Amino acid sequence: MSRTIQRRQFVKASAALATCSILPSQLRAFAPNARLRTAHVGVGGMGGADLNSVSSHAGVEVAALCDVDSNILNKAAATFPNARTFRDYREMISEMGDTIDACVVSTPDHTHAPAAMTAMNHGKPVYCQKPLTHEVFEARQLRHVAEKKGLVTQMGIQASAGLPYRRATQMIQSGVIGKVSRVLAWSYKNWGYDGPAFTDFDDVPESLDWDLWIGTTAMREYKKGVYHQRSWRKQIDFGTGTLGDMGVHIFDTPYRALALTYPTWVRTTCRQPTGAGHPEKNIVEYEFPGTQYTTDAMRWTWYDGADAPPSTDDLGVPEGVKLPSQGSLFVGEEGTMLLPHSSEPQLFPEDKFKDAARPDLEPRNHYHQWVDACMGEGETSSQFGYAGRLTEALLLGVVANRFPGRKLNWDAENLSVTNLEEANALLKRTPREGFQVAGL
Repeated sequence: MSRTIQRRQFVKASAALATCSILPSQLRAFAPNARLRTAHVGVGGMGGADLNSVSSHAGVEVAALCDVDSNILNKAAATFPNARTFRDYREMISEMGDTIDACVVSTPDHTHAPAAMTAMNHGKPVYCQKPLTHEVFEARQLRHVAEKKGLVTQMGIQASAGLPYRRATQMIQSGVIGKVSRVLAWSYKNWGYDGPAFTDFDDVPESLDWDLWIGTTAMREYKKGVYHQRSWRKQIDFGTGTLGDMGVHIFDTPYRALALTYPTWVRTTCRQPTGAGHPEKNIVEYEFPGTQYTTDAMRWTWYDGADAPPSTDDLGVPEGVKLPSQGSLFVGEEGTMLLPHSSEPQLFPEDKFKDAARPDLEPRNHYHQWVDACMGEGETSSQFGYAGRLTEALLLGVVANRFPGRKLNWDAENLSVTNLEEANALLKRTPREGFQVAGL
């Protein structure tokens, strides 16, 4: 029997078990000196940073490590020699059973939802890197399952725990610039690819399990430097472009501060789709229903690549003020707030706001907050109930860049674009055979 068939049969059996039972670790009570036993999916790059940050909590024991690249896996295992190692996260989660308490998912975007849902189907709390999912449908499903099971979750937007973003949120909600009518957000980064589909390919490195790396997406040949490890963000099947990579960080504070929900429509200005990569520059427009912190309808515009930063004509920014390469701008009835990425907010007109109160906040560790919550102490601030809505809104912009210039009207209740049926086909992926996950 081939390895692929054996793996497929194993995964089908373990998926069936996961849908009908909650394993004992979900109900485990933590004694004062108990440790949270974590399993990590993806331990290179950002996965390595997540591994180090989570394990820096005194209450964490790293019990299992998983990566499709043996070189990366072996390096992490050298630091955590007592952890069991795996190439397939499905085997790790099933085999470890109630000997792990929580799971950290730090893979490329296309594997976020399958790995996170697999862990949640086994009753495990999950920390998942941003953006929460690759598909709109996945974001809605992860949110629903996490809330239904009552699991502790956190999306990896660590900048949200920083003092500048938390301070800006409180200032906006205090009404310092009045109700907000418009938000501009931007990043100079270019996680896009405007070239053609690839036609020449390379041998798969011996260290890499290419079948597992591809996961739920359609199989294709390997090309060095395009997929594993870094440039997958640029490819439509694996990443979510600049909007998904940096937009989720920069969207977070305005979205959170203004208590936004789902957009009513979205429209993108970019080049025509190529079928290969995300556009190298985008202007994405949204309209959101009003909230207590906004005017009746709130317009939001995102700029990336060469289109960033935007012009600030007539937006209350004084002449001569240079916009940062990444950030956001709140346009209120009483003034304007400029929020550089991970830096302190600035209020304009400066004379008017020179004495504006700035909240005095305590530092917060985003990773430790999740660990503490898993052990019954406190709550997370970016749980999937929030992260699912944020990601869904953001990914609608990623869908819209496949239909440049077309306004996509969004029916959030029915998870549907009401005026362009072709767009609905991009809301949900059909997984490759052998990689189906219950709930997705």
